[in-house]
Amino acid sequence: MKYSNNTLCLLGLGLSALISCKSAPATNAIKPAVITQAVKYDTDDPAIWVNKADPSKSLVIGTDKNADGALYVFDLKGKIIADKVVRGLKRPNNVDLAYGLMLNGKPTDIAITTERMTHKLRIFSLPDMKPIDNGGIEMFANEKGFEYRDLMGIAIYTAKDGKMYAVIGRKNGPKTGGYIWQYLLGDDGTGNVKATLVRKFGEYSGKKEIEAIAVDNELGYIYYSDEQTGVRQYYADPEKGDKQLALFGTTGFNADHEGISIYKLTDTTGYILVSDQGANRFQIFSREGTTHKLLKVANVSARQSDGSDVVNVALNATFKHGLFVVMSDDKTFHYYRWEDIAGLELRVR
Repeated sequence: MKYSNNTLCLLGLGLSALISCKSAPATNAIKPAVITQAVKYDTDDPAIWVNKADPSKSLVIGTDKNADGALYVFDLKGKIIADKVVRGLKRPNNVDLAYGLMLNGKPTDIAITTERMTHKLRIFSLPDMKPIDNGGIEMFANEKGFEYRDLMGIAIYTAKDGKMYAVIGRKNGPKTGGYIWQYLLGDDGTGNVKATLVRKFGEYSGKKEIEAIAVDNELGYIYYSDEQTGVRQYYADPEKGDKQLALFGTTGFNADHEGISIYKLTDTTGYILVSDQGANRFQIFSREGTTHKLLKVANVSARQSDGSDVVNVALNATFKHGLFVVMSDDKTFHYYRWEDIAGLELRVR
């Protein structure tokens, strides 16, 4: 008789060994091409910045989630670039980036992280990681509920007209709509970023929390993980209304629904990858429309993954078809080749 890994863990092991086994990757787990150097405290979420002039010099920005936290910057070999690390952040949770926000009349690439303990967005220019936020921008102003101002998820929506929006989640919020707030980003007149609230939307099950958010710029959708419930889909354009378009991934998850990444084959086709955190795997769905079919379940070596990001461009000799970056609970990020994730079931660009 064959036993699963978790069943074997139950046979004659003590509590500490059982805990270790339950978080261990499956024996058929996909191996990363690169594992980064470790951060100081607790990795949580990554974002990939593609250097369009020289893709081999692209960067991975990752959060170190602690009251004495930081944004770490890694090269494609997983090495920390020490002079770009931003320290002294108060529990940075998630991070996202975007290209070409107009500041001082010039297009500026930006990285944004949510600073939970100060209730602020922190924004930095790329690739130099210089602050451009006047010390931080307060979010969820005047909210009074328990943990209603504790920032969690962040995704940036760049509309076809060039407008750029920050889509923000939090540790707790109302169940009937308005859990997610969306802010228009712009120049405050001094070359720093300002944020103007444009809408409040988004249902919440109340089961746990909402952290992972992703935006599909080309198709104009926002996705977020309502943990232990599923992935919710909305229009990204505030003028298209706040109706929920889909709720998918409602079955087959071991525990929390976490990080969401979108691999784009074309402007309209590709895959949505959702972390099945408790099982150390990603469930991969079709990207098109509002009916998202489960196409593959990919076991990964990363443990208890919260956050992830993916790009579809050739970066170097190792990552010829794209890079998938996954947080692991051993204070590292794992870099996977897209073709290893795709296997025989999915396509590569």
